[in-house]
Amino acid sequence: MEVRACKTCKRLFNYITGPVRCPACSDALEKKFQEVKSYIWDHKTASLQEISEANNVSVGQLRQWVREERLSFTEDSPVGLECESCGATIKTGRYCANCKGKLSNTLMSAITKEEKPVKKDPRDTRNRMRSI
Repeated sequence: MEVRACKTCKRLFNYITGPVRCPACSDALEKKFQEVKSYIWDHKTASLQEISEANNVSVGQLRQWVREERLSFTEDSPVGLECESCGATIKTGRYCANCKGKLSNTLMSAITKEEKPVKKDPRDTRNRMRSI
C-alpha cells in the first residue's frame, strides 16, 4: 500500500486505487452526490448553475458526474454537454449515440481481424499420408 495526502483535506491515508481522496472525503462527496441527485429529481428543469448554487457543489464536479454517467438529465432540461467527438448536444456521458456506435465498430474491427486464407502449394508433400 502507498501512503498519500488527500487532495481535498490534505490528510494522509493508505491509497489503493481510484481518486486521491481519503475515505472521509469520499463519503462526504457521495452524500453530496445523493443530495444533488434528489435535487435534480425534484427540479427537472434546473440549470447547472442553479444546481451548483442550491447544493454548494462546483459546476466542474457536476460536469464530472455527468461525464461519468452518474447523472443524466431529461430531454426538456436546459442542461446539455457537448459530445467530445462531434460536438452534438448530449444529456449524459462523453459521446453521443452515433459516435459511440462508430467507436464501438472501430474497436471491434481492430479486435477481430480477418485472417487471409493460406494458399497451399500443390507440390508440397510434407502434410500428405504416406505408406511403407
